[in-house]
Amino acid sequence: MNANAQIWVDADACPVAIKDILFRAAEREQIPVTLVANQYLRTPPSRFIRAMQVPGGFDVADNEIVLRVAADDLVVTQDIPLAALVIGKGALAIDPRGELHTPETIAQRLTMRNFMDELRGSGVDTRGHAPFHARDKQAFANQLDRWLTQRRQARR
Repeated sequence: MNANAQIWVDADACPVAIKDILFRAAEREQIPVTLVANQYLRTPPSRFIRAMQVPGGFDVADNEIVLRVAADDLVVTQDIPLAALVIGKGALAIDPRGELHTPETIAQRLTMRNFMDELRGSGVDTRGHAPFHARDKQAFANQLDRWLTQRRQARR
């Protein structure tokens, strides 16, 4: 792992609880965290945390993340196609519920996402995501801690 790896956040739909975890991690680990969104985002004062506002439009924030992400970076996103693109650049992706997307798992997730899109397109109610729970927040924190530990070990 690259010791200079950083975290990118697809922030438009990222839960506040997850942003709070990331803000604390940025300070504790002294790791750059960049939130990318098409709206103004308030962030705590920190030399490790920044918000990048992009113009509105379909996939504008996603495209900005793909443009800037580097190998070994971590991207926080619920967007499976974005996760696939950053994995293609050597980064990893984690969703706010703690699911880590890797080169080994992303093809299956893309297939499932496309299947669900087809179902919705044909009028089937797929119910969408379940409500965000404390266990999701904990799963995210655990997965983030594993990644941060690997980064810490790479820095030594």
